[in-house]
Amino acid sequence: MTAQPRIPAAEQSAARAGGHWILARLGKKVLRPGGRETTEFLLDNVPLQGSTVIEFAPGLGVTAKEILSRRPSRYIGVDEDADACANVRANIAAVAAGPSGSHEVINAAATASGLPDATAHVIVGEAMLTMTTDKHKKEIMAEAARLLRPGGLYAIHELCLNPDTISAEHATAIQRELATSIKVNARPLTVPEWADIARSCGFEVIDCYRADMALLSPGRNIRDEGIKGTARIFFNVLRQPDLRARVLTMRATFNRHKDNLGAVGLILRKQS
Repeated sequence: MTAQPRIPAAEQSAARAGGHWILARLGKKVLRPGGRETTEFLLDNVPLQGSTVIEFAPGLGVTAKEILSRRPSRYIGVDEDADACANVRANIAAVAAGPSGSHEVINAAATASGLPDATAHVIVGEAMLTMTTDKHKKEIMAEAARLLRPGGLYAIHELCLNPDTISAEHATAIQRELATSIKVNARPLTVPEWADIARSCGFEVIDCYRADMALLSPGRNIRDEGIKGTARIFFNVLRQPDLRARVLTMRATFNRHKDNLGAVGLILRKQS
């Protein structure tokens, strides 16, 4: 069977597009499950100034701007979505603090970046591992381990399941409903399961931050987007019924499972 050409995310219909792109179309900039607070925890607790930093799946480039504000010597974004690469390149051009030519964005998969071994001091990845199978999670983490120098740090921000003792049956039911709602094969894990996968790929957990998964709550949006930004999103939701239907479906799913969905930020160190 001949493969169908890929439709750019920005051109996909409201019924088909992934939930993160729906929210981006509505003007939402912070698309991470634990909000800006979890991202700030990660960036405040890894050595970015003067370091070579790789970001997997930078998306809209919001975190890229935060990383660049901390003055790394080199920033490399790796994203397999051409639209995302264009977004991040624009942000780099606007705020880059390093020497000319020291920052770049590569259109490649996080499992096969093509970069040399031991390139980076720090790797950052947010809200991407959740959207893959456990096998693919390990492949991405293995690439991160390959790219990091000995003792390098991998900062991840992902969706997690609560409590840590949740049954496999309940976890599977939530994962299936999430996948249906956000149109992406989401597979969040408990925090101990995230730690187990990290250890299997040669990392040790050195710090952990937990937050509520309140991506669509008014309070979180005001903290993440500001009052003007939240008002703009609300206005866009009102005037675009096809996108509004998707948002309401996602919000209902998140609310239904609010006691079992959370966010986690983990700082992982490559073991020698």
